[in-house]
Amino acid sequence: MQCSCRGKVIAYASRQLKVHEKNFTTHDLELGVVVFSLKIWIHYLYGMKSVIYTDHKSLQYIFDQKELNMHQRQWIELLSDYECKIKYHPGKENVVADALSRKERLKPRRVRAMSITIHSGLKTKILEAQVKASKDLKAPAEWLRGLETHFERQDDGGIYFFDRIWIPSFGDVRKLIMDEARTSRYSVHPGVDKTYYDLRDLYWWPGMKRDIAKYVSKCLTCSKINSKHQKPSRLLQQLEISKWKWERITMDLVIKFPKSNNRYDAIWVIVDRLTKSPHFLPTREDYKMEKLAKIYINEIVARHDVPVLIILDRDG
Repeated sequence: MQCSCRGKVIAYASRQLKVHEKNFTTHDLELGVVVFSLKIWIHYLYGMKSVIYTDHKSLQYIFDQKELNMHQRQWIELLSDYECKIKYHPGKENVVADALSRKERLKPRRVRAMSITIHSGLKTKILEAQVKASKDLKAPAEWLRGLETHFERQDDGGIYFFDRIWIPSFGDVRKLIMDEARTSRYSVHPGVDKTYYDLRDLYWWPGMKRDIAKYVSKCLTCSKINSKHQKPSRLLQQLEISKWKWERITMDLVIKFPKSNNRYDAIWVIVDRLTKSPHFLPTREDYKMEKLAKIYINEIVARHDVPVLIILDRDG
């Protein structure tokens, strides 16, 4: 944000996307940024004329857009409270803002290359593990699943998978690599995703991300340092006892079943809290909310009327 009279920046702001926002379209994300800015700087902008510059060209026509989704309707209602105009500003002319909003990945890659060069013995251990694993009758099983055609031996004598060196399940080489990624002087105990993204450019083995997640979860340093960012939970409260059957219900979704002849792979369990009478409804993991709502109305509401209370764990 900057003052138009002097052309100087007076505030910066940023935040990570929430879980549900990761499914937004680019158009909704760009509009969400505008709404986020108006909310946090309401003390500057409310009651004042302002101009919002964006490199998303279609955003300047948002007020004339005929078809709006639920999020856009709510945001347009909020925008109507401000005296603001949205103008298109090409990204090529806005290089300063682009530089601030884009993460540079070249330097981390250089640092990762430096750490491997310093500990050159790691490469030797990898090649030795490949030689020993190639002699083991069980090791070639990792090359199957239709992937064997993507392995090749390069000039350094190592076996590579799409230009990433193959790390066999032999010895403690995989653990050494994960130790290097998280405990060397060039890293500060990154999380699962950061560790995986750093390593996947150089190494490969089956179930790599799963192994990294298991390794990180056992890190004592992280478990001691990581602070909880939530308010302390209150004492558990006793739920009110139902006065009539199917007045209060609980539900849960049990998944990961083998697919049936009708391609069902999940069971929706709905139980009456008073009589403990259950319904076991066959469903599928890929069912949309509209499909589940239709099943609920046909199987539960049609038989027992609308409940007063529904208890669920939000797939926790």
